[in-house]
Amino acid sequence: MTLPAAISTSPNQRAAAARDSVTALFARPLFFLPGTLLAATELPARRLHRLTQPWHYWWQAHFVDTLVDAAQRERQLPSANAGSVGSSPAEVSSSVLAARLLSGIRIRNVLVYVNGYFDDMAWLALAAQRLEQAAVPAARRGARIQQSLEPQLRSACTSDLGGGTYWSRKRDFKNTPATGPVALYLARLGDHAAAQQLVDWLDERLFDHRVGLYLDGTRITADGSLSREGPFYTYNQGPVLGALLELGGAANLARAAHLIHATAEHLTVPDTPPSQGAKSGSKAQILRCEGVGDRGLFTGILTRYLALAARDGRLPRDARQQAADLVRNTAEGFWAGRVSAAAVVPGVTSIAAESLTVFPAQALFPAPEDAGIGTGPEFNSVELSTQLQAWMALEAAATLRS
Repeated sequence: MTLPAAISTSPNQRAAAARDSVTALFARPLFFLPGTLLAATELPARRLHRLTQPWHYWWQAHFVDTLVDAAQRERQLPSANAGSVGSSPAEVSSSVLAARLLSGIRIRNVLVYVNGYFDDMAWLALAAQRLEQAAVPAARRGARIQQSLEPQLRSACTSDLGGGTYWSRKRDFKNTPATGPVALYLARLGDHAAAQQLVDWLDERLFDHRVGLYLDGTRITADGSLSREGPFYTYNQGPVLGALLELGGAANLARAAHLIHATAEHLTVPDTPPSQGAKSGSKAQILRCEGVGDRGLFTGILTRYLALAARDGRLPRDARQQAADLVRNTAEGFWAGRVSAAAVVPGVTSIAAESLTVFPAQALFPAPEDAGIGTGPEFNSVELSTQLQAWMALEAAATLRS
């Protein structure tokens, strides 16, 4: 399989290559409207499919968040910036793309940012919060989005089931994917009391002390009883880790260090496939990837918060090093598995496709062997979720000191 043209392999250049590939391949103006952007959810992007099939609000929210990552990197390394003007998304600065994407999300969501799932809204609120703090062209829009979404998020945090955050407007399921991001959002907002209550509820109701990780949620069953649900998803651990770090204090930081160690123990795989002859006793690990579809985002989300932990001097040295190793090794796995977009995506012939990259859904394996991309007669698409996942990991790795 043909690899993209050789480029610098520094973490910053890898992140920039991922950013350029994802934006060039997936980002398009919405309904040809100037000043808008929305990502196709798969390649090849079929117009009818884009209008009639789910457009995945929360994938778009993570697209915004990852553009914020890229914008921060671009400000620190101006020489590595994408151009501020140009016709294709890859030629436009990440901060401008974030502003356009927010416009596209609002229009596609029928002129509002509110939807029926509180976890979706929490992800967008977190991205908007970071935009507001980043002083980029979309900062004011980020503030307005928070004004719209914050009341929704607070309304989902009730005393039912002992606390926590509802997942959807059905209000029969409280889970980590909603409670973790809302706790992090409120902590960053400065409402530490409310955030701490949510984190404590997670620790009481959904933390498995035997494994050291957080389960998925607790549901009200038909007979009115409560049922805890697993398994231990990678992305559930990420925003909880972020909230613990944001809240600080000895107890929360001890929980954060414990969570990093448990992640390394239970949510990792060896960094070399058995077919490639992994050395017996090798200690190198990468984060487990969860698959495709929504799960194609999971591990990328975790890398963002592990990178925060790796840079947090309040944590013990061994926890910081373990977090950094997991991020670097996982990013390395995604990079090693990259292939040329022109080689695997039918019809991709423009925008210098030979230089654009498609990443595997599993960081462990090269892309052609990976079910998230597909090969042979079964091949039909590459999903946005898996490409955002790899890009997130590469941006996270770029924030770490060598």
